Amino acid sequence: MTLKEQITEDMKNAMRAKDSVRLGTIRLLLSAAKQREVDERIELDDTAMIAIVDKLIKQRKDSITAFTQAGRMDLADVEAAEVTVLAAYLPQRLSAEEVSIEVKAIVTELGASGPGDMGKVMAAVKTRLAGRADMGQVSSAVKAALAP
Repeated sequence: MTLKEQITEDMKNAMRAKDSVRLGTIRLLLSAAKQREVDERIELDDTAMIAIVDKLIKQRKDSITAFTQAGRMDLADVEAAEVTVLAAYLPQRLSAEEVSIEVKAIVTELGASGPGDMGKVMAAVKTRLAGRADMGQVSSAVKAALAP
């Protein structure tokens, strides 16, 4: 079963359970996926679905930060609940040490050295670690690996 099929099944289960938070979040996710399929005229695979989930989680985290700074904890709580639902569709995240090891291996494979090669390394890392690592954490690891 593909990730998209699993998400659709979860939506049906949320409808049956009358879980409005879960249902709304899954509908947002499927809507974003459908929008991308229509725009690009493609059928999304699991990797593309994970990228969409990752993007939605990042948006929610940014919203949580903004709502918290504005003192709107009610809205921040709603966003946090959506993050919890969306996080269930991501693969197991790598730890900081595992990310560092992967980045060092990629730097060695590419023969990269110095900050000038950061773009090349980040492109390779994004394809290999898509959905399995926070890209902010990956960026820090790449900078550390390429530091003179």
